[in-house]
Amino acid sequence: MDSTELIEALNIIEKEKGINKEIIFEAIETSLVTACKKNFGTSQNIKVDINRETGDVKVYAQKEIVEDVYDAFLEISLEEAREINPAYDYGDIVDIEITPRNFGRISAQTAKQVVVQKFREAEREKLFNEYITKEREIDTGIVQRVEGKRNVIVSLGKIDAVLPFNEQISTEEYKFNDRIKVYILEVKQTTKGPQVTVSRTHYELVKRLFELEVPEIFDGIVEIKNISREAGSRTKMAVYSKNPNVDAVGSCVGPNGSRVNVIVNELKGEKIDIINWSENPKKFISEALNPSEVIAVEISKNDNEQNAKVVVPDNQLSLAIGKEGQNVRLAARLTGWKIDIKSESQAKLTNFVDFSNKDIFVKETNDEDSENEDTEFNEE
Repeated sequence: MDSTELIEALNIIEKEKGINKEIIFEAIETSLVTACKKNFGTSQNIKVDINRETGDVKVYAQKEIVEDVYDAFLEISLEEAREINPAYDYGDIVDIEITPRNFGRISAQTAKQVVVQKFREAEREKLFNEYITKEREIDTGIVQRVEGKRNVIVSLGKIDAVLPFNEQISTEEYKFNDRIKVYILEVKQTTKGPQVTVSRTHYELVKRLFELEVPEIFDGIVEIKNISREAGSRTKMAVYSKNPNVDAVGSCVGPNGSRVNVIVNELKGEKIDIINWSENPKKFISEALNPSEVIAVEISKNDNEQNAKVVVPDNQLSLAIGKEGQNVRLAARLTGWKIDIKSESQAKLTNFVDFSNKDIFVKETNDEDSENEDTEFNEE
């Protein structure tokens, strides 16, 4: 790379990659100082200057003007300095050209290396800036391979992302060329370029999928208040409509379950309970325990936690608790209340709640309305 080629290359990089060529000039000069000392073994203070118009490179030894010269490599007398320029005075630094005869080859090689390095850095920065804006969003990826400790590499188009083992759904098998939706968990810059970490287990993945499928959520009419999820098995989602004429649950379900089924299919059959959010904690807890009916809810608060005692029909205790306690566990996460459940007969036998307090009873809705409001979906 000669001087003319260097200037042309820097002009192209500045135009196409947006890198200020002055930054590259300075980086080349710094590298050439190191190369000069390495190749010529000088102990002088070296300065390298590149002509910004022609690309010509010159090397200077920098010497300080002193009264008594003890180190000729670093110091110069005032008399010698004024032979170069009469304006010099004590303490000034004099640049004396010492460009080595064969320095052109070294400078060309160094310039090429710096340009390539800066080009790569610009590409990495551009890629990082593109993907950092996608953090906490979802993207469609194509499974490439499994490597390391069962990490799955997923192509997002311009970059490969890592789906770590602990962000994978245990019931899913990731095969080459599978198209999957992933949640972009983190984008960070490393010495090797941007590193993207994605997730299939994060609850926000479900939220973003609903935002894509449900126009009312995208437009802000229906709000997702909270989500609790055990990835690959079951999700509970509480929704609220800001417009009394818009059914929040119905909007998420879609005609004949069309909207929610798209998401269920994407999550490989994960069950999704969609319930109406309520500012009334008793009603909200009752809704969250869907598909079980709830007879009564008694709540209490202290400084550290919120406790709810729930009574359900005798024949629905196991349904309310769920397999291995999953239903009540997800309901507790969704509502933020610690939930203790007993059947009606157990509650009466142990004085579990104060049945004389009519406020604990959950007002039941019309059966048809109830069927429409609380819905569980699972694509078989």
